[in-house]
Amino acid sequence: MNVVASRLSRTEPPLGREVVEYMLDHDSHMWSMRRSKANFFRLVNVLSGPVAFGRFVELMRSWQKPICSALFVATFRLLVAFPELIVPMILLHMAFVGMWRFKSRPRHPCFMDTNLSHAESVYADELDEEFDSFPTSRSAEVVRMRYDRLRSVAGRIQTVVGDVASQGERFQALLSWRDPRATFLFVIFCLIAAVVLYAVPIRVVVVLVGLYVLRPPRFRSKLPSPPLSFFRRLPTRADSLL
Repeated sequence: MNVVASRLSRTEPPLGREVVEYMLDHDSHMWSMRRSKANFFRLVNVLSGPVAFGRFVELMRSWQKPICSALFVATFRLLVAFPELIVPMILLHMAFVGMWRFKSRPRHPCFMDTNLSHAESVYADELDEEFDSFPTSRSAEVVRMRYDRLRSVAGRIQTVVGDVASQGERFQALLSWRDPRATFLFVIFCLIAAVVLYAVPIRVVVVLVGLYVLRPPRFRSKLPSPPLSFFRRLPTRADSLL
């Protein structure tokens, strides 16, 4: 970075060192509470589409709007009967969304977004921590306070990572024979499912599963579904941790 900055400082027009550091993301690896919040909300915005689709499917499953739910079931059966229409309909939907958003397209070049960067809601101490040198030049009390704050944030991340690992270990436990009864039932289910899928056309199976999932609430039990209860009872290695 120093070589690039020295070379660009002798160009015409010359570029300052701070400009080169910004272009090369020189401090991107340094911890910043403000930047972490901004990246978190960026990730939430990216995942908002799949989450919205999941809520839409759940709304259709609730049958609060019977006409819309009936049309959704009919569309599902049509796509299963003619799977070659799935990709064209997805592309057509994306084209219509692009044309619909044309009228709200950006009219000006990109600029620094203070709301996206959380520059207006940042605390003075977080800003001081972001511009602090490495290693730090602050007092021991300030460093201890920041360390405790970082521990609280890392504790939440640790909990989320542990939950994700537990779900993955439950999938591994299906064939690990750690719970012999669960693995035996899963093996028997796989054998029966293999025979059924070989004998019955896949479209019929998909339609039956879809209609079962999208059935009205009056035909459902208030208890959790048996597959979900079976999965949640599978063992994990969380109990083996110190």
